[in-house]
Amino acid sequence: MPANSPLSGYVTELLEAKYEQYNRPDFIPHDPISIPHRFSLKQDIELMGFWASVLAWGQRKTIINKCQELSTLLDHAPYDFVLNHQESDLKRFLAFKHRTFNATDTLYFLHFFQEFYKKHDSLEEAFLVPGQTPETTVEPNLRYFHDLFCGLDDFPARTRKHIATPARKSSCKRLNMFLRWMVRQDQRGVDFGIWTRLRPSQLICPCDVHVDRVARHLGLITRPQTDWLTATELTSTLRQLDPADPVKYDFALFGLGVEGFVK
Repeated sequence: MPANSPLSGYVTELLEAKYEQYNRPDFIPHDPISIPHRFSLKQDIELMGFWASVLAWGQRKTIINKCQELSTLLDHAPYDFVLNHQESDLKRFLAFKHRTFNATDTLYFLHFFQEFYKKHDSLEEAFLVPGQTPETTVEPNLRYFHDLFCGLDDFPARTRKHIATPARKSSCKRLNMFLRWMVRQDQRGVDFGIWTRLRPSQLICPCDVHVDRVARHLGLITRPQTDWLTATELTSTLRQLDPADPVKYDFALFGLGVEGFVK
């Protein structure tokens, strides 16, 4: 921690202790990250990690159950299914639904993934801005991905709400969580770190309800609303503790929230 950090010793020690407590394999089974952890092929991990993050609404148990249902529909081989499915294979998805995510969204996701993986080996390519020089944060990458994902001719307008972008001032909680899973590398067995062209220092902390509430209680956020600028404010504060890996404290803030640290 930099010597001139304005964060109190109490807050710093609390975040470090809770990061150590939660960034370990026993965190996995009760979190949506358990879904991609059931796979070993890189593309399977990407696909199920992306879907698990997009569906991360509500109670974690429900999210995990819906992702398990989706995995079954994908024959527990998502990459193979995405590349090789036939039109007749899509009927099974017509009844799939989670909150406002429905069959129309599911079918477009499958179509986008099939078109994308025909041309690219890894979903990481979808987050890399062509000709981009290294940026401080992943903001341009998220903007680029949104436009790419929503850019096919048959894109249904209703699906746009499931793919956030800083251009709409969203905090992009789910996509930031997905990028944390794919990019962070710390050998502790929770995050995958299978993407190498984005750096952990560029990541933005996912601002879910737990993280937002705890961060405000600890004085890490001052912005009244929760939007993209709030997420960047929080991450900038966390960079004072670890400039190379600020979002590792997502474990601490989320864990404190689940514990009921803020009543």
